[in-house]
Amino acid sequence: MRIRAVLRVVAISLGAAWTLPNTLAGLLAGIICCAAGARPHFAEGALAFRRVPRARGALVLGCVILHGGEDLDAIVPTYAARRGAAPHTQCVRLGDHERAHVLQYLLFGPLFLPLYCVCGGVSARNPFERAADRYALTGAGWRPWW
Repeated sequence: MRIRAVLRVVAISLGAAWTLPNTLAGLLAGIICCAAGARPHFAEGALAFRRVPRARGALVLGCVILHGGEDLDAIVPTYAARRGAAPHTQCVRLGDHERAHVLQYLLFGPLFLPLYCVCGGVSARNPFERAADRYALTGAGWRPWW
């Protein structure tokens, strides 16, 4: 059991280093937003900036979450529910959905944003969004293709 915990820390550390360029971009955006009232806090295994002006929902850049609310406990519809492909009552906690994106960044690093855009961007058809919703619903399955 102890070796598993050590391997997890090593994997997270390597992932954080791999996605560092994205995290730095998120940190810069968060610092700029602080001038307009955003406030940093730690949530979902990431540095989060709450009360980001004009933010609807949340945006993840590496290990940084930018969101417009006070916290990430908001209940939001899944992407499939928004487009009508799932029951309209299918909702998830925003923080769980965004935690999946942080994990995706740890795996894909600087490739995440180009892959995300190629896969359809902010869309119910994007496998990254479907995986984040799946993770938020079940606690598993945050990887987009397996």
